[in-house]
Order: sequence, then C-alpha cells, then structure tokens
Amino acid sequence: MGSDIPFGFGNLGGDLPDPNDPRVQQMMQQLQQMMAQSLSSGPVNWQLAKQLAESELKAENTVGPAEQAHVAEAVRLADLWLDSAVNWPSGVTATDAWTRKQWIAQTENSWKQLAEPLAAQMGEAMQTLVPEEMAGMLGPMADVMKGVGSALFGAQMGQALAKLAGEVLSSSEVGLPLGKTGVAALLPGNITEYAAGLELPVEEVRLYVALREAATHRLFTHATWLRSHLLGALEAYAREISIDESAIEEAMSGMDPMDPEAAATLDLSEVFKTEDTEQQKAALSRLGTTLALIAGWVNTVVAEAVGERLPTIDRLMEAARRRRATGGPAEQTFEALVGLELDPAKVRAATQLWQSLTEARGIEGREAVWAHPDLMPSAGDLEHPEGFATVSEALEDLDMSMFDQLAVNDPKDHDDEPGDGDEEPGEK
Repeated sequence: MGSDIPFGFGNLGGDLPDPNDPRVQQMMQQLQQMMAQSLSSGPVNWQLAKQLAESELKAENTVGPAEQAHVAEAVRLADLWLDSAVNWPSGVTATDAWTRKQWIAQTENSWKQLAEPLAAQMGEAMQTLVPEEMAGMLGPMADVMKGVGSALFGAQMGQALAKLAGEVLSSSEVGLPLGKTGVAALLPGNITEYAAGLELPVEEVRLYVALREAATHRLFTHATWLRSHLLGALEAYAREISIDESAIEEAMSGMDPMDPEAAATLDLSEVFKTEDTEQQKAALSRLGTTLALIAGWVNTVVAEAVGERLPTIDRLMEAARRRRATGGPAEQTFEALVGLELDPAKVRAATQLWQSLTEARGIEGREAVWAHPDLMPSAGDLEHPEGFATVSEALEDLDMSMFDQLAVNDPKDHDDEPGDGDEEPGEK
C-alpha cells in the first residue's frame, strides 16, 4: 500500500536517541500523553480523521429545500423505472441530499466497518517496531505503536475522506451503501460539477446517478448476506497482515523522533509484508469478483430500466466506464484499503453475464442467483460470462425459499446498521 493512494498507510520518517537525554525524556512524556489519547480512540483516530478531512474541503454551500426536492423526485422516478427491470420492490425508505461534509458525517460508521479490522491488525503488528530499550522507558505505554498507528491511520483516513468527498456522487458509489439503511443520498454539488465536465444536462446526470443509487439499495436490501460477505473478505485479508522483520531495523534507522517532520520520511509500506499470503489472495479474489458482480448487475438493470427514455444514456454509461477505468471512488477505496485493483474488464464481463442470464432465465431467474452466496458466479465464470446461464439448468428447479431461509437464519448476514450521522434524512 503506497502513499499515493487514499488510505495508504505509507509515509511516516538517524540513530536511535539516547534515553537518558533530558530532551528525549520530555518528548517521551509528551508522547505518552498523545498516545494515551490515540489509544482511547481505537485502531483509527476518527476525531482526527474528520478534523483533517473537513479542513481540506473547499467551501461549499448548504443543501437547500430545492435541491432536496430535486433529489427526492429523481429517486422517485428512478424507482418507478426500476420496477419494470427488477423483480424486487424498492429498497429506498427515504432520500437525502448531502454536502461533502455531511457525506463524511453520515458515512462514518461504515468507514469504521471497512477500515478498523485492517488498522487494528496493523496496530498489533506495529508494536514490534518499538525497540526494547524504549519499551522499558515507556513502561505501561509499551504498546505505544498502537497509538502511533491510531494517529497515523486517522491522518491517512482524513486525507482520503477529503479526496473522496470531493468526487463521490452518491452514498453507494464506492460499491456498497455507506449511509443509513434505505436512505438514498446524492451529493448535488458534486453532481453539478460532474455534469458540467461532461457537458450534459444536470437533470439527466442526476437521474442517472439516482438510478444507480436506487438499484444498489434494492440489491443490498434483498441480498441480505451481501454486506457481511464484503466485510468478511476484508477481515480475512486483515487477519494475515504481518510485519517484515528484516525491514524494521532499516525503517527505524533513519527516524529522528526529535524532528516533528520525521513522520513524513518513514515508509511503512516497506515494513508490512508486500507479498500476499494464499489466504489474502483468496480474500482479494472473492472481494474483487463480488464488487464486479455488483457493478455489472447495476449496469444491467439501469440500462433495462432506462430503455429509450433517457437520450443521453449511452454517453452517461460510457462516462461511468471511463470513471472506473481511471480510478473512480470504488477503485480508490479498495485499492487503498487492501491493494485491490478493480479490473474494468471484470465489470464488463459481469455486465455481460447478467445480460445473458436475463435473456436465458428472465428477471426472476437472474435475481434468484442473489438468494445465497453459494449460487453466485465465480471468478472463473467471469472468464466465460455467456456460459453461466447454461452451466446448471437445475438452478431453475431449485426451491429458492430454502436459500432465503438460510439467509434469514445466518447470524453473520445481519450487520449493525451502517451510518449514524447527525443529519436527519428527508423523507422520500
């Protein structure tokens, strides 16, 4: 994970100091205080993250009643169109329009679910970076590197959230809904800038974003296992994070703790082992395949819902493809968290797979695949997307209620509700 990506835990920055030096002792006292605060904040110092993120965002107008109404109407129309293309009822219970700062506040709980397992494991591994002589001097703060990690990860998250907040168009553009369950939220300011860059009417861009947002909410509402499936892949990756012992001495040799800017010269990506384990590779494969299938399904149902009703649909879908290919919010998020490079070719293959499945089995047969993770296409199926519809004709004869019951009874499929911002969403 490099320093050029949003959540990269990259750049932190002589000889180890003399522990008997009064300046060092004073620094240690200050460090203990700082670390105590960071340790109490958990694996990521979210207060620091939010402060940094908000400080980096440029000034933005508040969202007024007119914009709230525009968003509500766009989502209402999007849901109406989707009714003809999706076999499930709407997953939207309310709508909202967010500023960039509101996006940060409303999605905080979901970012904790995504990032904390990784940060916690890195914090555990970082404890080995404390030299023995310093550990003795720190006493009860011997796990000081946990605090260092909490502060560093908070700083990195703050920078990342600011960058993403300036780009995201909706609550679900990173690949899953980040706000409260059932709340379809758009960012009018970002949509206006995006539409201007495309030289397209903002009304049509807003409707297209609303279609993708509403479609994603339907999917996650009815595939109840999907969120925990994604989080499980991230947790599986996190469990294998470890330290490259040979890199510790080299990394620490150039660090001068008396220099406040030293943290900018230590590259932690050289300390954490860069070669993924087999378990991590399997987790990344599962994560990448699932994200591609989500994006491909949304592409398919949105195109079917729109039909000929939106004149600019081809340009909008091409712009969305270019956005993914050049590193959109979803690509930035998962590359930064776990080094996963989302392959645009996989999304194209997933789109083709869902289109073929719709032609072969209809909407009901396509949606039945989402009833349980065991029914989902594999990474191998994406290499031959047109063949998935005919691989197992027995799928049509399965009693899908059995899988629905499995999903209901599986405690892992029921997560705490994401998002717990202070803003109340506007009712749809």
